[in-house]
Amino acid sequence: MTGPRLQKLRRTSQIFFLLLFLLLLVFTALRAMPGTTSDIHLRGPVRMFFEWDPLVALTNAIASHELYRGLLWSLIILAPTILFGRFFCGWICPMGTLQHFVGDMPSESKRGKQRIESNRYKRWQTIKYVVLIAGLVAAAFGSMVIGWLDPFSLLVRSIGLSLLPAFNYIVRAALTPMEHSHIAAIKATGGLIHAVLGSVVLEFRQAHFTQGIFLGVLFLVILAMSLRITRFWCRAICPLGALLGAASRWSVLGLDKDQEACNNCNRCLLHCQGGDDPIGSSPWRKSECLMCMNCVGSCPDHALTFRFFRANPKQVASPDLGRRRTLTGLVAGAAAVPLLRANTGLGKSRNEHLLRPPGALDEPEFLSRCIRCGECMKVCPNNALQPTLVEAGIEGLWTPTLVPRIGYCEPSCVLCSEVCPTGAIWQITPKEKGWVVGVGAAQNQPIRLGTAFYDRGRCLPWAMATDCIVCEEWCPVSPKAIYVEEAEVVDSAGKTKTLKQPRVDPSRCVGCGACEFACPLQEHPAVYVTSIGESRSPSSQILLTRK
Repeated sequence: MTGPRLQKLRRTSQIFFLLLFLLLLVFTALRAMPGTTSDIHLRGPVRMFFEWDPLVALTNAIASHELYRGLLWSLIILAPTILFGRFFCGWICPMGTLQHFVGDMPSESKRGKQRIESNRYKRWQTIKYVVLIAGLVAAAFGSMVIGWLDPFSLLVRSIGLSLLPAFNYIVRAALTPMEHSHIAAIKATGGLIHAVLGSVVLEFRQAHFTQGIFLGVLFLVILAMSLRITRFWCRAICPLGALLGAASRWSVLGLDKDQEACNNCNRCLLHCQGGDDPIGSSPWRKSECLMCMNCVGSCPDHALTFRFFRANPKQVASPDLGRRRTLTGLVAGAAAVPLLRANTGLGKSRNEHLLRPPGALDEPEFLSRCIRCGECMKVCPNNALQPTLVEAGIEGLWTPTLVPRIGYCEPSCVLCSEVCPTGAIWQITPKEKGWVVGVGAAQNQPIRLGTAFYDRGRCLPWAMATDCIVCEEWCPVSPKAIYVEEAEVVDSAGKTKTLKQPRVDPSRCVGCGACEFACPLQEHPAVYVTSIGESRSPSSQILLTRK
């Protein structure tokens, strides 16, 4: 197949998988307000790209000593890599495609000789192998911090928690005036556009995330780096690319250089994506080649071809890492986990407001599985799950936490457990969750996220002799965990009145956060939920039982 045909085929593949990824990411949301039924599900296999990710599968197996559902599908990527090289990076990976498209944009810093020099192999490309080694060692110590840099986690976290909410806001801001217009044609057009986009892109509720602007800016900076350095992320940082590069050393497809035909024009470097030195004067670096095959189409003398089972003595098959960088990766991974956990995040002084999603494992096991992808936050219908900053320590950065002041956990919803690709949130059913009347098994205890407490100094019936039972009305469990007791109080005028004062039954409270969400004192609710009493941690129980 000729160079132009290969380029056209590759671009078609890149566009297809990028659109597929974005489509599945958009489907990772509900399009209508959840009702009272217990059957809330998504429309698409949103975990598919994570199930293809060999890095997620390998680190999950190392950290948890088992392989979660679906992750064995990663062999459909890893096995062909051993035969064909890093084809995934050049033909399929959505992050690589975005880097490729941005890198192809005109740039003052990448013209002529500057572009050729930029696309030469650089020693700093070994950084990604150091990152990979450190991540694998950290996984062996029970930490999934490699999820910070996994390309699919980065994409879902950045697009799902920042760019898509921003897009939703822009569209709504544009459609709202149209839908409220007094001109019938404009109003009908706005309603039609809203209906179409609402069934495909728009979520039923505008989502807000606490670190949305930071995640979005960080992602755009990474993309912008490709304007200066071709595929900066792929060449320098991506640990998945490093894993596939290491596996590609055994590939039977390789670049064949005809030294006699080559006139050293260096045109093969103009569009080289991997920095693998396809030029005739340097050894070809197999582990860096992304199989974009641009060099084949760029060579005017047809001196470059990709062939099967062709021995090439002038090539570097393995990553050129060296002992010092290998040792750096080993030491960094071994030292990272003890340093990250040398705080109170896993001890007695754990942040009391760290509420994990229903089905989440106990904190050490949770951190050994969670890849910080943000899928659970993206799919939460009430926008209750937010990325942590310091609540779970540095190791827990960008892991999910429930923030009741923003939203509460829907009783019939278990979507977060459906989309979790690694089992950090174990897949549960509404029956196992046990919050819906008639659905939970009577003999089983419901899953508890925590327990609600009252600040009587702020509660209106307790502190100000003012009627308010909003929290009791919003409590979704049955029988209600919040009940009221009538009490006679004296108001400021000296009159005696009867008030209903709320209390919490800790044996019934599941920590859903509905009471805190609905409390009229929004700036500092009088009722708040803490993680004490959560089901996932035996050490967090508060109820005493007699033997």
